[in-house]
Amino acid sequence: MDINLRRLRAYVVLAEELHFTRAATRLFVAQQSLSRQIAELERDLGTPLLRRTSRSVELTSAGEVFLDAARETLECFDRGVEQTRAAGSSTPGILQVGFIPGAALELTAPIMAEFAATHPEVRIELHESGFADPSAGLRGADIDVAFIRLPSDTSNLTTYRLFGEPCVAGVSRTHRLSGHHRVRVSDLLGETLTIGRTDDQHWRDFWTLATYRDDDAPPRLIETTSQSEEMEVVSTGMACTITPAAIIRYTPHPAIRFIAIEDSPKSVLAVAHRSGPITAVAQAFVDTAQSVRDREQALVDGIERPTLP
Repeated sequence: MDINLRRLRAYVVLAEELHFTRAATRLFVAQQSLSRQIAELERDLGTPLLRRTSRSVELTSAGEVFLDAARETLECFDRGVEQTRAAGSSTPGILQVGFIPGAALELTAPIMAEFAATHPEVRIELHESGFADPSAGLRGADIDVAFIRLPSDTSNLTTYRLFGEPCVAGVSRTHRLSGHHRVRVSDLLGETLTIGRTDDQHWRDFWTLATYRDDDAPPRLIETTSQSEEMEVVSTGMACTITPAAIIRYTPHPAIRFIAIEDSPKSVLAVAHRSGPITAVAQAFVDTAQSVRDREQALVDGIERPTLP
């Protein structure tokens, strides 16, 4: 009987959501893949765990019993993993740090320098994640701590805010708005927008201005897989983009004009880890990031209140 941890986690999430689409979104898998995992689990157990109708999903009595057992098994395993990691954290090791494009911007270098100075026995390995994974690898098992953008799906994650950054609109230099110094969200609702190709609905809603739209007015979107691909789509006039203001400093493009959005909410940059116990080294990195943020107020002010064109 091959009842692996991935199937157990999938079952627990589905039991919590009682909805295949929502559960698949939380697990970052296709709905068909989730359905197959649950069917295989029921086959291995020899009994139905769910009652499915066209309108609802419910646990059977066997499903209720198995849910308790699955949670207990996962909690025991996760606790053992964290205790094992913590046991080895006092010896020289490696800290796996994930990040989305831009990492912590101007705070990245001083955070890394401070951590290296106070923990010379630890080697940091950096891993960039593309648009597909706003958690910057924390949904997997390999990343210890990460720099992520909010809002995004933070279920089972613990986050610590470092700063909030204004957003700008990126448009082609031939676009009708390219001559404006300021725009409002309402000026952008009728435009085709880029969006990173991800299943994270919190992320998609923020960067497509979903909360500003009527339900009967869905956005026109072009999905992209990387920041460079996004910039090329915008530069050709195929779409506009909503993006953090740091792009003006970090990746300017000669064919793109970046315009301040007066009433857009801020994008928050956070350092994060999986919820629950973490290693002493990972906690030290989180503490270092917050300490550097508090000390480097001039850098933070420059990020939060940048000079815009």
